[in-house]
Amino acid sequence: MTLEAFADTIVPGEKRHPGDRAVAGAAAGGGAVQAGALELMEWDATGISEGLDDYVRLLNDHAREYAAETGLDPDPSVPPFVALPYAHRTELVRRLVAPGHPEKAFWVLLTLFSNMAYDSAAHMHTAEAIAAGHPGLAAMGITRPGPGGLWRFPAFSYGRPLARLHPDTTPSGSPA
Repeated sequence: MTLEAFADTIVPGEKRHPGDRAVAGAAAGGGAVQAGALELMEWDATGISEGLDDYVRLLNDHAREYAAETGLDPDPSVPPFVALPYAHRTELVRRLVAPGHPEKAFWVLLTLFSNMAYDSAAHMHTAEAIAAGHPGLAAMGITRPGPGGLWRFPAFSYGRPLARLHPDTTPSGSPA
């Protein structure tokens, strides 16, 4: 829940169900959590998967300190960071990624993975992510692949060819 709440703070989305505590519901549509931020963080290819328990512990320690400092009385039935109202989550994250914070690099790294899950679906094959309705790729207007799962672009991206074909170019695009 703590990592989901962090990811939702970075790229907010709508609650997945009425009792959702990790996702604050600060934005319409799917955010980092719905885009698979937790799955991306848990993927061993990220290099952070083995340290996620430490991230959770540290973030909740910071949330306890922040709550005490600001006079908040967080709900003890959920982890301390999850218990913070959204505006307070964002303020705490702002402090953690601020220049000069001794743990800034850790929190910026976690922030990057939250963004990466939304912006690129790095943990999924792009065609499968699009077919599943990935919220970030949908928001960016990434088109579905054509037949065979490939993207083909019959129109030039600049509205014109960038160069004439060499006379020895074969129909497959190879040199003769």
